[in-house]
Amino acid sequence: MKGFLIIVSVLSSLLTNLEQKTMQSDFTLTISEDVSAPMHYNGSITMCGDRFLLTVFDLRAAYDGHTLYMYAQETDELTLSTPTAEELLETNPFLYAKAVAAESHVTERKAEDGRTTTITLTPKDASAGITRVTIRVRTSDGLPLQIELKEGKRVSTLRLTNPGYITTPVDYTLRPAEGTYVNDLR
Repeated sequence: MKGFLIIVSVLSSLLTNLEQKTMQSDFTLTISEDVSAPMHYNGSITMCGDRFLLTVFDLRAAYDGHTLYMYAQETDELTLSTPTAEELLETNPFLYAKAVAAESHVTERKAEDGRTTTITLTPKDASAGITRVTIRVRTSDGLPLQIELKEGKRVSTLRLTNPGYITTPVDYTLRPAEGTYVNDLR
């Protein structure tokens, strides 16, 4: 019973912090699927709850709780849409982890050096395709360091570099520059 309370405490604390605090980090997203050369994407993210700002390559994305903003620098186009709940879960792996936590088998393992804790969520219903979510959390402050989603032979790993909580206000919108084409799909 004590082990279960620790697991719930680590996972609950992580999800509560991500809901109530603004986390900012650089990241590397690695996608591998039975290939000799996995794909790597570098970027940065700022997020609080379901809201986020994301930069990767020449793409900037933001979600303010209602509107998804996608700006492609190459085409100088800003697309506005109202995403479904499923689309948001596909965009943010931490939201996916939160959504499946209650319906998953949860295990927790503290690293031998005590610096990190690994939480593994195995959904009881794998019909969505994701068979495992693994989150590595820094024990000292509860910040996530990595989240990995396994779906069949495909593994997507988001490694956060120097994550931290910030207190400065964040605007989770993207404003078009003069001359930018706006594609409003809302």
